[in-house]
Amino acid sequence: MVKQVELVPAGCQPWNHDVVAVHGDKFAYSATLAIYIYKFDPKYSEYYLLSIMSEHKKTITSICWCPENSNYLASSSVDGTVIVWDIIKQATVVRHTSKEAVFSLGWSHDGRHCLGVMNKKGPLWLWYTEDGKNMSMVKETQNYSSPVTLFRWHHEKHACLAFGHENGTLSVLEIGSKSLKHLFKPEVSGEYEENSNPIITLEWDPLSNDYLLICNKLEGVRLVDISSQRLIMQFQLPSAASQVQTLAWIKNAPGMFVTGDFKGGILRVWSVSNVTPIENIKIKAIGFHRLEVLKHVKKRNVKDAEVLGITDLNQNSHSNHVSSTSEAKSSAITTLSNFALPPAEIVCTFKDGGVGLYDLGHKKWTFLRDQGHIETIFDCKFKPDNQNHLATASFDGTVKIWDITTMTCVSSSPGNEGIIYHISWAPGDLEFIAGCTAKQGVFVWDVNKGKIIKRLSNHTPKTTVYCVAWNEIDSKLVMTCGADNYCIVQQVDGWVMQKYKHPGAVYGCAWSPFSKDMLATGCEDKCLRVFYMTSSSTQPIRVFTGHEGKVFHVRWNPLKEGILCSGSDDGNIRVWDYTRDQCVCILSGHKAPVRGLTWNTEVYSLLVSGSWDSTIRIWDTRDGACLHCILDHGADVYGLTSHPSRPFLLASCSRDSTVRLWTITSLIQPIELHLLAGKPWSELSSSGDSCLLSGDLSSQMLAGRVSKDLYTSMSQRENVKASLLEDFSKFFSHPCGVDNLWDLVSVLMGQNSMMLSPSYIKGIVHRQHLTQLKSSEAQQLEMIKMSKFGAGINAPSKEERLNEAANIQIKLGNVQRYCEIMVELGKWERALAVAPSVSMEYWHKLNQRYCKALIAEDCEESLPFNVAAGNVKQLSSYFTSRGQLADAVLIAQSAHEGSIKTPEVKETVVSSCGDTDLAMEKLMVELMEELAESYFNKGSPVMAACCHLAIDDQKKALSKLIRGHELELAMSVGQVLGGATSQTDIVLELLSRRCEALGKWDLGLDLLKLQKSPANQQAMLCARCSSSLAEINLLHQKAGLPLVEMCDAKANSMKSSPNDIQECVKYYLLSSSPEEGLLLGLQYVHDVMKSSNWRTDEVFPMIHLLGCIKTEKLQQIKYTEQMQELLALSAYIGALIAIKREYYPIVESLFQHARSLIRKGHLKMTLTEKHVDDSLEVYSAVIEGRVTEATELAYKKLLKCCGSDPFNAIEPGPDYVASSHLPSHSDIHVSYLSGERIKGQPFFLEDGNSVISLSEALMWAKVNPFSPLGSGVRINPF
Repeated sequence: MVKQVELVPAGCQPWNHDVVAVHGDKFAYSATLAIYIYKFDPKYSEYYLLSIMSEHKKTITSICWCPENSNYLASSSVDGTVIVWDIIKQATVVRHTSKEAVFSLGWSHDGRHCLGVMNKKGPLWLWYTEDGKNMSMVKETQNYSSPVTLFRWHHEKHACLAFGHENGTLSVLEIGSKSLKHLFKPEVSGEYEENSNPIITLEWDPLSNDYLLICNKLEGVRLVDISSQRLIMQFQLPSAASQVQTLAWIKNAPGMFVTGDFKGGILRVWSVSNVTPIENIKIKAIGFHRLEVLKHVKKRNVKDAEVLGITDLNQNSHSNHVSSTSEAKSSAITTLSNFALPPAEIVCTFKDGGVGLYDLGHKKWTFLRDQGHIETIFDCKFKPDNQNHLATASFDGTVKIWDITTMTCVSSSPGNEGIIYHISWAPGDLEFIAGCTAKQGVFVWDVNKGKIIKRLSNHTPKTTVYCVAWNEIDSKLVMTCGADNYCIVQQVDGWVMQKYKHPGAVYGCAWSPFSKDMLATGCEDKCLRVFYMTSSSTQPIRVFTGHEGKVFHVRWNPLKEGILCSGSDDGNIRVWDYTRDQCVCILSGHKAPVRGLTWNTEVYSLLVSGSWDSTIRIWDTRDGACLHCILDHGADVYGLTSHPSRPFLLASCSRDSTVRLWTITSLIQPIELHLLAGKPWSELSSSGDSCLLSGDLSSQMLAGRVSKDLYTSMSQRENVKASLLEDFSKFFSHPCGVDNLWDLVSVLMGQNSMMLSPSYIKGIVHRQHLTQLKSSEAQQLEMIKMSKFGAGINAPSKEERLNEAANIQIKLGNVQRYCEIMVELGKWERALAVAPSVSMEYWHKLNQRYCKALIAEDCEESLPFNVAAGNVKQLSSYFTSRGQLADAVLIAQSAHEGSIKTPEVKETVVSSCGDTDLAMEKLMVELMEELAESYFNKGSPVMAACCHLAIDDQKKALSKLIRGHELELAMSVGQVLGGATSQTDIVLELLSRRCEALGKWDLGLDLLKLQKSPANQQAMLCARCSSSLAEINLLHQKAGLPLVEMCDAKANSMKSSPNDIQECVKYYLLSSSPEEGLLLGLQYVHDVMKSSNWRTDEVFPMIHLLGCIKTEKLQQIKYTEQMQELLALSAYIGALIAIKREYYPIVESLFQHARSLIRKGHLKMTLTEKHVDDSLEVYSAVIEGRVTEATELAYKKLLKCCGSDPFNAIEPGPDYVASSHLPSHSDIHVSYLSGERIKGQPFFLEDGNSVISLSEALMWAKVNPFSPLGSGVRINPF
């Protein structure tokens, strides 16, 4: 199943005013077509992406949170659609469509779910969303003389609103009462147009009924009194060039508010009592768009407070006795708890699409996504020599380069190019990108220099250029095509080599990968043309017809010479054979024009397409079959690409302004499993065209350049096994954390750190390298002081770099280095405060240096430091020189009496303590495990595994990979390291189950043979196999088991003298009479459960074995009762095992399933309905906190019944599949088990309609082999 693995959210749009909203512990922002909602996670004290809403088809204009219901969010768009969302269910509650565009929304605070809806001209409509779809008009808002920019409801006067206008005035309305129109007209000189100074934001004072902050574009911020209609204060910016873009009140700090500048990204903090800002903080280089202050303030938990010693601060407050040696109440403590600035969290959005959460009290980012596309992304391309760098081109006029290992933007073009339709990297390791635009022709961007170095203007001026393609063989050649009906081949310097005239606009062009002189174009006349540059004519050598709409993109097959494809507005993709001059395949399925196209670089028949119908389709061009349809994008899909070094990772971009990464490895999974099983490369495929007869992609050989290189290098290495597993793991896996994981594996294998990848230092590093690498980082930061010119434009300043270096040094325990950097920054007192931890001698020398510096500056603050140093003569001279003889005398007398003396600097030798080392070791492990758990719960099991490997814990590393369903990666790591055989055996078992689902039974046996003791698992695989008798017997022979008919005899002989009932049942299940084994096994389970002290350890192995019975036998009508019994027992025992393994999300569902089966089948057995009900009630009471003494005793008994689960070597905790944290746009499924909307990958049950999440399916299948639908079909999500 194709799976989304990463997402770059769209940036916040800068087009409309109210595109950011906050409520409690949640905030939301609007991109052009989607709304992104983040929620605070108190466990890890961070915000995570909760959901994405993308129902709007046109630009979103406003969003607003319902004050009465934190789950309700309203949004509007330019097509007049207003939607109220339930953000938890990610579903529409109610919608309304107006005839005109809606630009402003606002919920009244009257508690009646009243939503105000308005366009720019008015009137205001009131919509009581719970009463129905009808709206009522507010007549007083019909006749404003200037368009409305935005409005705000009053927080106390529920019928009162304030309106801002384009002419800069303010209107105030109390519905049903008075109306004040166009107040506080700004005074602007005549050189400005009438509407050049609109009100761009306004906010009621949360602590006043009459005060209002308004901000005009040019005049700035004013505080006005509505009741008296007078100006209270005109706030002044430090510079006339500064301009406020947005503002918000800090509700937990009375009278304080913040503003964001239009340019320069300066956050200013104000008090209504001061005309000028009390703090100016530059937090970004680009200007603000919107900001909102969260009411929710993160609270430090009790555990953290105890660790920090905060609870002990005032414990001695009961003593009122004060002496000369009493401890003073430190003002620093007050500062730490209350902050110099209010402890506010501010949601900030910027004109470049950036979104961040700024902690005002600590003056730092809680998180920052520095940049994001704010409009349609038309194209994406991987850098030819770097599979981790992806370039994107957008309607917003920029090209951005993303590091897909971290999903961060590493570079952005200068911008202002208008619409950029298409891009092309220069071949090889050249650092250039060519882009084509709607109005400004073609540009070449030098990525290293960060500037446009060339413009190609050979098309008609102001004509749209739709496509650009850099020749992969000859780097001097660039091809472009456009609306002027020409395809032009030119050199990079602009010299035209060839111009091909077409009968209409040319939308697509592509170079043949097999010839630098052959090219193809797609034209408005519905034709695809092939040209040969060395031909004496400019006429095409082939013209392909057949499309019923214009031809857009064309793509040559990189593996089969002469094969190319074209996408069209008719919704079809056609595959053409140039050598046979014909269409060989038509791919039909899209319901709108086709745009994105890309061939796979390893499997020649694999083609991917994207369309205006918002879907991505994956095709097998041998027979035209659609292998998979992806529905997650919220709008037109334009760009698709993959990299030859990672051919099964697909990148896509869309009109929804997102970039998404998908793994399509599941489509060729048998190939990867074949290699993991250690099978020869030569067995991977048949040759020639015989594979055309197969509908299975895995029957084809990997035919790309990279796989051939891997095979060649593999045959030349000594340590073939380890190298093979690592290389193919990187080849098949998605990138997030995989390189880091293999670097850590290399460290554990003893490899020198100098041989690791360059990216190692940026990821999770092994504990033995941590301080070494951080020291190196600090030294690099300090090197800035050696540079004459600093670090460059937009780079951190010298002071910022030195502060960062000091922070690293103090974390490393390099206190002396920290002190010296503080001295360099002029922060002497900080240095002196920590210097004694180096030595008293060092502190004394540092203090003497500070005293000399202060006296040299004639600073009176030198007095306490000189006294502390015992510098009596120096102080006497100082005071004498200033004529302060009385002070000089006082100093001398105090020294004479011994009050001032030179401090002793003898050091006390402290012996190291072994207990301390052990405590630090334990703390290090605990913190790393907490970090691992954090990564795991954010959907990154690979990074979680890295955390465990960094502290040499192989078993937990493999556990995290298994729980995150990264099975191939877990097996590869386990095989190479060899220190976690139990976990590796579990992985092999699960992978063999995957082979069963694929029908590759013999491959499953090959994998099981790699286990330490494979016999039992091999037998269960053979028992499950439902192939022909001949095929089953072949499996038996391969597994070293008797033939089917011989298993009958063996089971019968064991039944007569049952020493090992489980062995007897096993052979019955392997025989032609598995029903005998079913009856025998059920009787055994019933007998065990009759005891009052039975435990799951005694029955789970038998239940697990009975789950291997052939489905067709189990479903026979005459065994209906036995099937129901087996399913009920499997569900109940599974629930108890789930409690033990902490699979809490499925425990209640398993209990309920068991109860339903017993009730439905009217089963009379040892396990009764009451027994299940009691267990469920006890478990639910504990989970819900309804614990009584009786409940506690019952739960202890239940836990005792759960046993020790000795069959599981995986750490306890729920499974959480990688990328399950990613919300989808349009592919909506609700879990059959939980009733909640599924995030991440769904798993369809056997009826084809019921769906559960993949994480739920994995946990269920590990404790109960049968489907939740109760059909008797096994569940196999592996």
